[in-house]
Amino acid sequence: MAQSNNGSEQPVSRRNFLKNSGLVLGGLVVGGVAGSLLNRQQAPAPQVPGATPAPAADFNQALMFFTPEQFKVVDAACERIFPEDESGPGAKTLGAAYFIDHQLAGDWGFNARDYMQGPFYPGEVTQGYQGRLKRREIFEIGIQEMNNYSNSTQKKRFYELTPEQQDAVLKAFESDEVKLTTISASAFFKMLRASTLEGIYSDPLYGGNKNMEGWKMRNYPGNQMAYTQVIEKDEFVKMAPLSLRDHQH
Repeated sequence: MAQSNNGSEQPVSRRNFLKNSGLVLGGLVVGGVAGSLLNRQQAPAPQVPGATPAPAADFNQALMFFTPEQFKVVDAACERIFPEDESGPGAKTLGAAYFIDHQLAGDWGFNARDYMQGPFYPGEVTQGYQGRLKRREIFEIGIQEMNNYSNSTQKKRFYELTPEQQDAVLKAFESDEVKLTTISASAFFKMLRASTLEGIYSDPLYGGNKNMEGWKMRNYPGNQMAYTQVIEKDEFVKMAPLSLRDHQH
């Protein structure tokens, strides 16, 4: 019950209660602490005359798993696997290392969809990975071993080496010249190489293929909703690529 201006009690409707308490759904009315916070977040930043607007934050370029040191190693290795050339940007510009970082932070890094129970025996090539280590653990070991090998041969960390020296380290891993006790050097290299290519050509929604430049190099149309306007044409039709983000509101 509520009291009117003349002192008499009036029934409180559910609508009035919600309105007065600031809890009307749908964003029409938000009161109390929640309302003040929302208004504070939505308040426009003061504009400085003549100032250049700050660029929008790119949340794809935020580390979710790697330490800054680990990221430098992976970023440098990805660039040597897919370097920039006359055809277009390399893995560093395309953000392949960010793609790998985000994948390792999720189900892929935890082998969430893989059977991970023992006993463990060396499998056939077609059987894929057979072991107890998760992908995120393999990457942590592999990155550390790349730095260890670089330090032992060149007295520098991997990302401090010249491109030619980095190539030599990667080839040593690829050929199993580097002998590791916990993982196979060549298996880690194959995982790193495959992940690099995935980061270059996957949808930008997942952190790599920045600005769809990987697709543009291949004239790949990306995530088109339909091809009805070109499906009957005999000649090749070059289409501006679309990302999954282009279909989000």
